[in-house]
Amino acid sequence: MNKRKGRSERNIIKRIQDYLGRFLKHFILIMICISIIFPIYFMVITSIKTHTQYLNKVWAVTFPFRLNAFQKAFKGQFIRWITNSLIITAGSVIFATFLASILAFAVAKLPFRWKNGLLGSIVSLMVIPPAVIIIPIFVLWSKIGLVNNRFGAIVVYTGMIMPFSVYLLTNFFKTIPNEIIESAVIDGCSSFQIFRVIIIRLSIPALFTNIIVNTVWVWNELFIAMILLQSNKLKTLMVGLAVFKTHYNVNIPVIMAGLLISVLPMVVLYLFGQNVLIKGLITGYKKG
Repeated sequence: MNKRKGRSERNIIKRIQDYLGRFLKHFILIMICISIIFPIYFMVITSIKTHTQYLNKVWAVTFPFRLNAFQKAFKGQFIRWITNSLIITAGSVIFATFLASILAFAVAKLPFRWKNGLLGSIVSLMVIPPAVIIIPIFVLWSKIGLVNNRFGAIVVYTGMIMPFSVYLLTNFFKTIPNEIIESAVIDGCSSFQIFRVIIIRLSIPALFTNIIVNTVWVWNELFIAMILLQSNKLKTLMVGLAVFKTHYNVNIPVIMAGLLISVLPMVVLYLFGQNVLIKGLITGYKKG
């Protein structure tokens, strides 16, 4: 009887512990979701208010919706800033993905000496912060005329995102069976044909994952763009927003409208590519 009673008490204690564990886990997850969603909610509802509506009701949704903040935002240089960001982001991501895919293919599938050392050297560059190398780059770029030049910024960003791209793509390329490549070699395919026809077609998820991650980083980068692109005509969106915030430091709805404009392209990119992104992130793990 005592044994049954003791067993029953242990079961009750275990159920209580399980319940408290689940409650704590869900509570933490809910709080994390709120901390992520609430700033987005505040940004959206504030951007569709006038300054007077914002002062009267800071947290609430007000009717009717007003687009005055967006009109004021676009009266500035937003179109030019967005264009500069699009050119620099697209250029650097395309160049980095192309170069990194070639290098990753060589390291993952082609036999040559010291390839592991080469990969380790490239990956080690990921730990170097941009602040450490921006001064030598600025001095060099000043001498050769690449400061206040989109191409100069694209070259720097390409170099910054290359290590991560090589690391990501090399790990994915290694999961492609060597038998496929050996069959292609027997059929007379060159290394470039194998890369173009087989590797690239089998690696679309990984390539798209690499593109999304690097696009978000370059699009949101501020420090390098502020140093290398000092001309008003060449400012990227993030640098422009810093100036924009200073100009409209009292008019919060206009600032929120500018931030919402800067976020929308990345949200659209993720919404259209989320399935491929998730597949690219988990494919290498599953095959491994």
